[in-house]
Amino acid sequence: MDLIPKPDQVASAASNVAHKMLYGGLADLRPMPRTLIDDGPLREVYHYRPQKQVRATGDPVLLVTPLAAPATCYDLRRDCSLVEHFLKAGRPTYLVEYGEISFKDRNLGMEHWVEEVVPEAVRVVSEHAGGRPVHVIGWSLGGIFATLVAADDPDLPIASLTVVGSPFDVSQVPLVAPLRPILRLTDGGIVTRLYRMLGGAPKPLVRRAFQLSSGTKVITKPLAIVQHLDDSEWLAQIEAVDRFTANMIAYPGRTFGQLYHRMLKHNQLRTGKVSIGGHEVDLAAITVPVLVFAGNTDGIAPIPAVKALLPLLPNAREVRFEIVPGGHLGMLTGRAARRTTWVVMDEWIAQHSTPDDREDAQPTPARTRATKTAKKTAKKTAAKKTARKAAPGKATAKSAATTKKASTSTTKTSPPESSTTQPEVAPDRGAIGSNRARRFGSDASRSLAPKR
Repeated sequence: MDLIPKPDQVASAASNVAHKMLYGGLADLRPMPRTLIDDGPLREVYHYRPQKQVRATGDPVLLVTPLAAPATCYDLRRDCSLVEHFLKAGRPTYLVEYGEISFKDRNLGMEHWVEEVVPEAVRVVSEHAGGRPVHVIGWSLGGIFATLVAADDPDLPIASLTVVGSPFDVSQVPLVAPLRPILRLTDGGIVTRLYRMLGGAPKPLVRRAFQLSSGTKVITKPLAIVQHLDDSEWLAQIEAVDRFTANMIAYPGRTFGQLYHRMLKHNQLRTGKVSIGGHEVDLAAITVPVLVFAGNTDGIAPIPAVKALLPLLPNAREVRFEIVPGGHLGMLTGRAARRTTWVVMDEWIAQHSTPDDREDAQPTPARTRATKTAKKTAKKTAAKKTARKAAPGKATAKSAATTKKASTSTTKTSPPESSTTQPEVAPDRGAIGSNRARRFGSDASRSLAPKR
């Protein structure tokens, strides 16, 4: 909104304020419908129900939720939901989450998720999808878990791995770097005693840490809301992010301790080898194709911290690195993600899918309607031909007129597919592939880079 608002901006702002007061908000926060298909200790695997008139086909996608974050990270709000995007494209979509974590779960370590929860979810999804390989997508800590799982069990039916905003070198994280010398000096004893006493990292602490990662945005947020009162999309996104932040989940004590000592204090991920469940997991064991995303304004997982994963994957069939707009959550499900992150994901999944999946991976509602219309038209034409044979005495001119009328009706009933098909979302070429000099990128990735 301008410093001196225009009349239309004032009207839009008044409408947005009234809508929020009357209905409680502007965002459509309805979750995409889903069905529980498997569960276990802190493991819930969901299948999202396919959209009406869209035939779900092709290799499935499994979304891996990070610890402490709610599953709404993938289903933030309507029109800004990665789940909704995949379903509209006809992609079989699944998600694994962990339920509410409490004090009784304090003895669970990282091995519970790396050796049991996520691998079992991959197997269940593959079986539920007819034995197809699974495209695994993990955001933040979910991406780290997915990477460790792919390295720990190369026999899992994984078609490809997508890692979104996952820091593999915490020394490159500005929020953490100043603390590491202090942690080494004190040996972390105070922190260790604290999380053991609390049984982990409680929800209020996790929520506050996520908010502080946004830096000055927390302070400037009220002013920003006033400046955007006429922008209903911006306000709806803020509401959705606020709901996401308010529903943070606690960390189990032992898992938090492992993350603290191995990842934060000793930066083991940077070496590519992590001790899990009494044995060493080496990321060099990953052979599946890997797509890595970094957000250009991500404070939790800056570009150098994410890019540190690339040299740790010498045996992966392909490694592709993309820098996209947005912060830690925005790069995954922000408004810009619709034309950047999601477009690259679609291209990647299509490229690494089974051959029959590539041929017809994205049936559209318009194509389905056109098929039904063609069948109805064929039945009507056959019925009219039968009627003409039964009444040979009718004038030829009348028969010709009837045929012409039927042809005209058919044209109106079955419009060209291009007029009904939803327009494809074009990639934002100014935002994707911003690092043209990078070594880890496919030809398709480089073709999306801005021409200079």
